[in-house]
Formats: sequence, C-alpha cells, structure tokens
Amino acid sequence: MMSLLDKFFGNTKGSKDEAKARLKLLLVHDQVDLTPSQLDAMRAEIAAVVARYAEVDMDKVDIRLEKAHDQVRLTSSVPVRRVTGRTQAAAT
Repeated sequence: MMSLLDKFFGNTKGSKDEAKARLKLLLVHDQVDLTPSQLDAMRAEIAAVVARYAEVDMDKVDIRLEKAHDQVRLTSSVPVRRVTGRTQAAAT
C-alpha cells in the first residue's frame, strides 16, 4: 500500500535529505567566510596541484567543506589515473 502511495505522491525522503545537505553546506560556507567563487577557485587550485604529480580525472574531482565535531574539514576525492612522479617544472 505504501509503495502505491509513494507512486502517486512521490517519496519525499530523497528531497528532504538533499535539502538537509544543502543547508549544512550553506552553514559551513558561512563559517569559513568564503564566497562561492572563492570556493570554486580553491577547488581548482587544489586539483591543479595534484595534477602536477599525477594524471587526474578532472571531471570527477570532488572537493568540499564539511562540518564535523565543531570543526570545518576539507574533504576530497581526486581520481588518479596514474602517478607521474614529477612536476612539470622539474621535467624541464
């Protein structure tokens, strides 16, 4: 019966969780006092530094700020295709 009701009215659990995650993100961004463009620039710079040492799948890089235990943490997932072991500056 519940699955039939979910089909008609939609399951709101997914949108509720998504709204909660967005609110947490906004609260963290307020605490670190960075604009969205500054956060985007920070993400790009971090990915660029990693890319100096490894071949990175830039489309799948995920860098975010999260609040945990009264601290703001930077967490990242940077898919590496292969490690190059050298910076481009050192190679020249």
